[in-house]
Order: sequence, then C-alpha cells, then structure tokens
Amino acid sequence: MPTVFAASESSVTVDGDPVEGVQGIDYRVVRFRRNVYALGSTERVDVISGASDVEGRLRVASASAKLDSLGGEQIFQIIANLRHGNTESTLTFDDCYLTEKTFDLSVGGNGEAVYRFTATRVR
Repeated sequence: MPTVFAASESSVTVDGDPVEGVQGIDYRVVRFRRNVYALGSTERVDVISGASDVEGRLRVASASAKLDSLGGEQIFQIIANLRHGNTESTLTFDDCYLTEKTFDLSVGGNGEAVYRFTATRVR
C-alpha cells in the first residue's frame, strides 16, 4: 500500500522558523553517471557515478518573510515534516541557497510565490 502524505498535515521550517502558507514542496536529485563499455562491444559493462545535485521548489501562498529576507550567498536549511495520520517522514535539505523567486497573482485567485533552491544533500 502506498504512503500518502497530506499537505494540510505537513509543515516546513527554514532555519527552524515555520513557513506559513506552504502550498507544496518538490525536489529532484540528479546523479551524474557515465557508462563503461567493453572494448569492441556496444553493451554497457559498468557505470561510473559522480557528483549529485539537489534542486527544489517551495510554493507558498502570497509570500514568506523568512525566505524573502534571505539573499545573495546566505546558506539556510529546510526541514519538511511530511504527515498523514500516524505516518510521518522528515526531509532535511542541508546547505541551501536560494536561486530564484517568482510570484504569480491572477484574477480571482490568490498570490503564490515559488522559491527555487539548491542543496548540498537531502536526507
């Protein structure tokens, strides 16, 4: 049976301060890999793994004063406590840098800020 987390029960903190109005968080981990082929063959015989990158987005209703105050080369940590009932999981993004902020406000809707970040690791 799959584990389902509810956004309404989950919470996110930045450097220990709660972020209000979180609409969603998503991330991806990209690992650089190089295929190794046998001499005279087109079949892969091994893989060499290299560096990895963590990129993420945090969507917030209107804006986050804490994230807006971060600028330049300031390092921060994001902790996402994902919950649904008694099921809980914690994601920790270490050594984050803010890379981009976008804001969208459309007719009949609410404002939403999207904060893009990179992290050294997610655990």
